[in-house]
Amino acid sequence: MVTGAYAKLSDVEVMRDGRTILQDLNLTLAESRIGIIGRNGSGKSSFVRLLNGLLTPDAGSIQVHDLDNPRHFRRHVGFVFQNPDNQIVYPQTREDIEFGLKNMGLDRAEITQRVDIVLQRFGLVDLADRMTHQLSGGEKQLVALAGVVVMEPRLIVFDEPTTLLDHWNKAMFMQTVAKLEQPVVMVSHDLDLLSGFDRVIWFEQGRVIGDGAPGDIMPKYLSASQC
Repeated sequence: MVTGAYAKLSDVEVMRDGRTILQDLNLTLAESRIGIIGRNGSGKSSFVRLLNGLLTPDAGSIQVHDLDNPRHFRRHVGFVFQNPDNQIVYPQTREDIEFGLKNMGLDRAEITQRVDIVLQRFGLVDLADRMTHQLSGGEKQLVALAGVVVMEPRLIVFDEPTTLLDHWNKAMFMQTVAKLEQPVVMVSHDLDLLSGFDRVIWFEQGRVIGDGAPGDIMPKYLSASQC
């Protein structure tokens, strides 16, 4: 359950190759489920990468869970990418989920316990010893999510996590996301996935041009896309 703001951006600007890709960002994130929408190249992915320190602002400031140094964000913010093959490191399911915990220097007993819990939670017990290249797209995305959740982040960010999934796996994945205790920020072109979220933020040309309840923002976005 979310209590209070977990991220705040003040006058944030991001440049790339001499071009401004995000500007005038003044946002406070406090809702349990926030969707990020906008056309390709609008700045959506750049925005969410700010939240876990994959990208740093060229101007302004960003604070995540009372931390103001982006180098420290990643320990508290999990990130699930569009393509799980870009996230899965090891060839075996259990070994891959263990990866982050080993880097934390935890003892074997705690690692095993935490991995067993997420395997059970995400229905991956039977796949624990399988080679990851043998898994389906939906199974791979769950393994990627399990590898994030096992680290016990305080916020989880998703960048188009269902793009490569079929309808059935998309539904199953979103059911799993709905059960997460952590707040979620999700980029998606699939507006149906975000319709039950608490808030939607609409980006256009690096700026926020819409921010509010899905029922208020999405019709405006769809209308603009038909112009």
